[in-house]
Amino acid sequence: MSDSRGVSPAALQKRLDRYLAVRPDVALMAPFFAYLLLLALRDFLPYEQRAVASVIRGVGALAVVWLVRRHLPPWGKPHWLLAIPAGVLAAAGWVSGQHFFDHLGLPHTLPLPLFGGETEIVDPRDQLGTGALFWTTVVARVTVATTTVAIVEELFWRAFMLRALINWSEFEKVPLGKFTWFSFIGTSLISTLEHPSNWIVSIFCWMAFNALFYWKRSILFLVLVHGITNLVLYVYVVGTNDWIFW
Repeated sequence: MSDSRGVSPAALQKRLDRYLAVRPDVALMAPFFAYLLLLALRDFLPYEQRAVASVIRGVGALAVVWLVRRHLPPWGKPHWLLAIPAGVLAAAGWVSGQHFFDHLGLPHTLPLPLFGGETEIVDPRDQLGTGALFWTTVVARVTVATTTVAIVEELFWRAFMLRALINWSEFEKVPLGKFTWFSFIGTSLISTLEHPSNWIVSIFCWMAFNALFYWKRSILFLVLVHGITNLVLYVYVVGTNDWIFW
């Protein structure tokens, strides 16, 4: 007879652990792709519910991180005294670099058929006003960008892709922070697919993040740098109304 109670959460976790033991790549990719999948939810909700969409994708992706936590590599040291200025400089470089390349007349959007066209600049205040709904949306978006986004992207890009482009089938045998020109440049170029509206500065930002990772070989350090970068960038956007970076 079948058990009417179904499979317990503990049993499901054991099954997942057995699977991840033979597929360590999934543990590093799953949080990132869960975030991207949940990101699509915003297109199905009214603009006024963007805060709800942010919370769902933020919490959902972190839940996946929790499920795979036993199969993640060591996080390393935070290096706070270096992470803070590095994040501030990365944010400044993102903004100044984008405006510099725009001034040169280079394509703002990644010049590929899938991403072609002009970048649409949306001022969220046009839809949300300037009251509580706007600020709730800002707080939700910034919180997710500085926490969830930083975690899932660093697990994917620095902990996985930098090693996978060295030895895809046995990436887990590649030490964290191992340098090759192919993985260094390759991840930087591929990052443009995630940031098609800021594709040129994305390349340089990823090169900087990769270099910091080679130096300290700490995932946690890059999570902090990434989170601080996003925090400073969004503070700049809201403070200056430079919504092209929103």
